[in-house]
This record gives sequence, C-alpha cells and structure tokens, in this order.
Amino acid sequence: MDIVLIVKALIMGVVEGITEFLPVSSTGHLIIAGDVLNFLDKDQRDVFEVVIQLGAILAVCWEYRGKLIHVVAGLLSDPLARRFAGNVIIAFIPAGVLAFLFGNVIKAHLFSPVPVALAFIVGGLVIFWAERRKHTIRVNEVDEMTWTDALKVGLAQCFALIPGTSRSGATIIGGLFFGLSRKVAAEFSFFLAIPTLTAAALYDVYKHRAILSADMSGLIAVGFVTSFICALLAVRGLMRYISRHDFTVFAWYRIVFGVVVLITAYLGMVNWSN
Repeated sequence: MDIVLIVKALIMGVVEGITEFLPVSSTGHLIIAGDVLNFLDKDQRDVFEVVIQLGAILAVCWEYRGKLIHVVAGLLSDPLARRFAGNVIIAFIPAGVLAFLFGNVIKAHLFSPVPVALAFIVGGLVIFWAERRKHTIRVNEVDEMTWTDALKVGLAQCFALIPGTSRSGATIIGGLFFGLSRKVAAEFSFFLAIPTLTAAALYDVYKHRAILSADMSGLIAVGFVTSFICALLAVRGLMRYISRHDFTVFAWYRIVFGVVVLITAYLGMVNWSN
C-alpha cells in the first residue's frame, strides 16, 4: 500500500478524532484537510470520512462503557435507565427526521464558502453570548434530565445540519441555554452522538457501498483506529478542561476559523463547494 496514502489517512483520522466532539466543526476541518492533502477523490473521501466517524463513536462508547452497560442491563427493570434511553431517543428524532427529509437539499445549497464561514462565526458569537449571560444551572447530572430537556437539546442539534455549525457545538451550547451544567451538556452531547452519527454513517455507507473496495480497507482501518485514539483523548481532555474553564476559547477559534474559510475559498485554496 502507498505509504503516502497511509500517512494521509492517519492525518485525516487525527483531524476527525480531535474535532468530532469539540464545539468546532469536524466537517469543516475534514474538508480543509482532505483538500490540502489531495486525499482520494470526492466520493471515496466521503465514504472514508463517514466510516472513520464510527471510530470516534466507539471512543465515546468505550469511555462511557460503564454507563452504557448499566443502561442496557437496566432497560427492563430500572426506570432511571429507561428514562435515560428515552431521552437520547427523543433528542435524536428532530435532527434525524430533518436530515432524512432535507439532507440532500442542505448539501446542495449550503456547502459553499459564505454559509459555512457564517456558521463558524455565528456559532462563535453564540458561544460568547451563552458564556456571558447569567447561567442558571438546573441539571447537574445527566440522569436528572427530563424529556423536555432532551427535546430542547434535540431541537438545538437541528442547527448542526447547517455545514460549519458543529453538532457538538449546537448540542453543548444549546444545553447551556436550557439550564444544563457544562458537564451535563457535554456528556449528553456525547451520548446523543452515538445514535446520530451511527445512523448517518450506516446510511451513507449503504448509499455508497459500490465505492467500497478492498483497496480502501487498509486506509479505512488506519483512519478508524487513529480516529478512535484521538477522540478518546479529546473527550477526556474536554471534560478536564471544562471542569475549570468555559467555552470562550472555542468561540475565538470558530471566528478565526470562519475567516480562514473565507480566505481559503477566496484564494482558491479549498473548493468548499465540494
């Protein structure tokens, strides 16, 4: 196998793993990384990116395996476990329905420099707003969330259908607005990612199954493992970080990155329309 392609796959895995669960846009970062690296053709790259997302999801499952095992084991006997599972399902439904109905339209019309850059910048400004307003915390543990809390976070996740918004950013910052602590907002965002990204990944893999080949299997394996390791480190690092800091640094980063999107598009460095 081409060593250069392996290195590129590794870099893409690092980008996916680091950015997937932070309130920045993993899609935006992967677009830039893939374009700069000239990694595969568009269709192959899309499938590669979707599959390595599952590596990041596996990292969350591993990090919170105790919680997940407890919930699965208690579905028939533990009301708290059933409520938690119900909350994840409730939060998943709004974005899932909208993505099914309008996903192709969104991809066709919003994957262009200005909407993506604006989503980065507006998202940064929303984070500033969320952090500077008075934050009244009602929920200090994930198990304390009600179905209405879950629904609100699920509605916030709908904004992530806009390229550049960031699924994690929409759910975490939405959680802050709805009275969740930073810890709860981040953790519920992780749990909500499991059905959301898994469903999206499996659907895209099925849709593009003809593109999958034995030649890509090695590259996908490299990206998958790298994504898993980096996502695990990113999740742990984020939880340590927010125990002492707010999300303001991500707001600055998003604004700067939004400007980078505009500059790279204007100079022709990245073809964001792809």
